[in-house]
Amino acid sequence: MKTVGIIGGMGPLATIDLMNKIVLLTPAKSDQDHIHMIVDNYPQIPDRTEAIIGDGTDPLPFLIQSARRLEAAGADMLAIACNTAHYFLPGIQAAVSIPILNMPKETICNIEESGLKRVALLATDGTMATNLYQTYLAESGLRVILPDEETQAHVMEGIYLVKSGEIYKAKSLILQAAQTMILAGAEAVIAGCTEIPCVLSEADGINVVDPSNILAKKIVDLSLEQLVYS
Repeated sequence: MKTVGIIGGMGPLATIDLMNKIVLLTPAKSDQDHIHMIVDNYPQIPDRTEAIIGDGTDPLPFLIQSARRLEAAGADMLAIACNTAHYFLPGIQAAVSIPILNMPKETICNIEESGLKRVALLATDGTMATNLYQTYLAESGLRVILPDEETQAHVMEGIYLVKSGEIYKAKSLILQAAQTMILAGAEAVIAGCTEIPCVLSEADGINVVDPSNILAKKIVDLSLEQLVYS
């Protein structure tokens, strides 16, 4: 069984959510059947959005520190429990010798397989500014519907409310934003920030594309691949 290293803490609740999904998706009958995860819950990594669109501290050296810690601890592959941090993926990958999974790319592959044609994107200002998802969506021929300024402000407020533990307030804002995007013609909403699935799911009556869940499924598949095919 392969060991996955998770660069986490961005934020802590989103990291736990990813770990929980990995556990729930693993076809295990006992503790020993579960995947070995090494998690660096490192909340001191500087804010990714502030670095991308403002004058915040560059998080890349901190992300590299985390990646190297996990590699040294025995991880066979890495996952990043933050969408916006994937903007820095090339720099992180250059600093380690083990592969890093690409959550946005895996998400778009999943959407292509689903048959969806029009999707909305809810994400941080940083993710929006870097076109992390928009580029992959355009290459796939999918139509992406983006929030207007007011809706985007609500999304950002909701994301930071999750980080501060104000879940009920966050849910109200994020759900309202998702409903707005469905009314604008989206068939589904991409929860393009790992905080968003902590408060938004299909149980809310929204067709949600959850990158965290897609990443978790990929981790399970790759971790168990050696067992399945050996």
